[in-house]
Amino acid sequence: MRGRESDGHNELSGTVDGPAVQAGTVHGGIHIHTTGDRTTGDRTTGDRTAGEPPEPRAPWQLPPSAPLTDRVAELDALEHCRRLAEERGHPTLAAVSGLGGVGKTAVALAWLHTLRPLFPGGQLYATLGAQSSGEPADPAEVLSRFLRSLGVPAGQVPSGLAERSALYRSLMSDRRLVVLLDDAVSAAQVRPLLPGGRNVTVVTSRWRVPGLSVDGCYMIHLGPLDPEAAVELLAATLADDRVAAQPEEARALVELCAGLPLAVRIAGARLAARPRRHLTTMVRALAEEHNRLETLAIEGDHNVRAALDLSYHGLPPAAARLYRLLGLHPGPEFGAAAAEAALGEDAAEPLDLLHDANLLIDIGEERYRFHDLVRLHAMARLSADETPGERGLALRRVADHYLATATRAEEIIDPQHRTLPRGYGAGPVVVADLGDDADTALDWLEGELPTLMAVIRLARPAGFGAVAWQLADAMWPLFPRRKFYEHWRAAHEEGLAAAEETDDAPAVCRMLTSGGLGELGMGNHERALGMFERAARRFRDSGDAPGAARTLNYRGLAHQRLGRLDKAAECFALAAAELPGHGDPRAGGLARLNLADVTLAEGHHERAAADAEAAYTTLLDTGDAYNAARAAVLLGRACIGRGLLDRAEDRLLAALATLRGMAAAYEAARALESLADLAERRGRYELSRDHYREAWDLYSTAGRSESPAAKAVRIRLEQLDGPGGPTDLTGDRTVAGPRTGEPGTDG
Repeated sequence: MRGRESDGHNELSGTVDGPAVQAGTVHGGIHIHTTGDRTTGDRTTGDRTAGEPPEPRAPWQLPPSAPLTDRVAELDALEHCRRLAEERGHPTLAAVSGLGGVGKTAVALAWLHTLRPLFPGGQLYATLGAQSSGEPADPAEVLSRFLRSLGVPAGQVPSGLAERSALYRSLMSDRRLVVLLDDAVSAAQVRPLLPGGRNVTVVTSRWRVPGLSVDGCYMIHLGPLDPEAAVELLAATLADDRVAAQPEEARALVELCAGLPLAVRIAGARLAARPRRHLTTMVRALAEEHNRLETLAIEGDHNVRAALDLSYHGLPPAAARLYRLLGLHPGPEFGAAAAEAALGEDAAEPLDLLHDANLLIDIGEERYRFHDLVRLHAMARLSADETPGERGLALRRVADHYLATATRAEEIIDPQHRTLPRGYGAGPVVVADLGDDADTALDWLEGELPTLMAVIRLARPAGFGAVAWQLADAMWPLFPRRKFYEHWRAAHEEGLAAAEETDDAPAVCRMLTSGGLGELGMGNHERALGMFERAARRFRDSGDAPGAARTLNYRGLAHQRLGRLDKAAECFALAAAELPGHGDPRAGGLARLNLADVTLAEGHHERAAADAEAAYTTLLDTGDAYNAARAAVLLGRACIGRGLLDRAEDRLLAALATLRGMAAAYEAARALESLADLAERRGRYELSRDHYREAWDLYSTAGRSESPAAKAVRIRLEQLDGPGGPTDLTGDRTVAGPRTGEPGTDG
């Protein structure tokens, strides 16, 4: 194989849509039939029916491979390793290590793409971030993306690393896939991601990873190109006749580059930009740099910096300034809007120039990343060529870009959230275009999560600590919806520290209450209660009576999760009574909604109906259609308990229509659960089954398959589908007790 080498690629991940059925032992095939907006599953025999959705498509995530110069021996060695493992019935595991820029990823991709006919199950790819300025990739998050790519719905991805790894190995045991784990930090980071089975896994790393030897790994270390191959790479980069016309100068040039592909490409790119320049000119230039490139065979960034300096000095002023300012970007990759923020003006043309000079890698959709060594060079030029003041202003513009865009995402996803004021620097403030779609805004928050967390961590040391808590606050819609609990905690802990440094009481209380809700989600109910009580004291000490009243709602939720229903009801009742008087009727309505939930769990249907009716009216009047629909579900459940079935059906159907329109899976499942109970009481058992099955699917989609409500639905389905059918039912026909879903709070 001949041509240019490539190193560094974009990480891709796939998602799979469609109905899911979770069951124990199933005999025969599973047929899925879709009718209207209901999906039913039945056990039968034979293959899938024509109406069943297709099997999830195999993931094909590997980036394209580029033509290689030489590396024939390494490719042959990898193939020999695979065939030997295949003969022995073992998985193939190989590690490709070497200096940054030597072509590790290019070799891995070139080989793995040839295996596609032998491995029809697909290709998985992850970059593990050893050379990014942020934290290396978390294996648990990589496994989550892999599992979703293999067809596991997001709601069914286990929460822990060990459970995710076990499910991953189970799914891969009878498949034929290849996996590329790019830019690894260590064997410990890689080990949970090894699929087993008879699959092929390649790990690339700047460092040797001897720890993988115990896992049967075949090690390949890439060295520099030999002179002939390096000359061929130079010729391919120039794409003209200068190498053929000046062979001795070409050889001298690649020898000064020490055969490192990155250095050869950079030198070639400078010459390609000047088609009339002789190779001798470049040879003289390299020699005049005190022969620094001759030491490129030693693994160290200072050696490559000399070659990068040559390319850097040939840039126009705007492109050179963007190049060095991007060296302070805190994340592993960035979009065009972040580049514009760093530069403080339109960056489209400078970005194109940096890409053309091979100083940026285009990873698609107007997103870019540095090669690891190029990033180090950009950071060095930043220190040398920009004043501390200019560096500080640029970093603040980048931080403001992420804060402003996260705030825009918050507005799109959760317009009811009470946003505290945002503070920005001198500007300009660049906001990425997210459109108006909530899913798009959520995807942006998730995709930028590593960078957002990096901004939160650097804000205090950089001198703009308020950005830490403001950004944590803006990220609020992501945390309860996508369940990034550890990031939830870390963001609010750092935000709390920043708010306390400036003694900003409203910010301190927001970090305590929002952070406490994250602790509730993780099951740390006592810790959450302590945070809510601390916020209440801070509100009282600062004379903020409305704030103190709002914490009653939070404290009630903690008591409810701890099983202290009397104490929870007391907190909710006080909040419902006090908050309207403080000018916050919506928060009072939320408190009354929570009170109805507790009262209903205690079996007081008439009182629960009164509280739910009052909450419904208040929330509807304040424009909160989502929580009004949730109150209507509680009212429907209370009416069922009182035997008012027609009234219950009207409330539940109206609420279900609203919640479906908002894609509120968990709360829609609650409505369906109640409708199933209603149908069962009327003797309409088939309709009841349909409602229960759809409710179970929605609980799973929402990631709540282990909640008490979901477990109650599963038990009821097993009873309805049991040997005796409806006449064999022994369970009490009541819906689940205290809810563990979305709380009635402002966040």
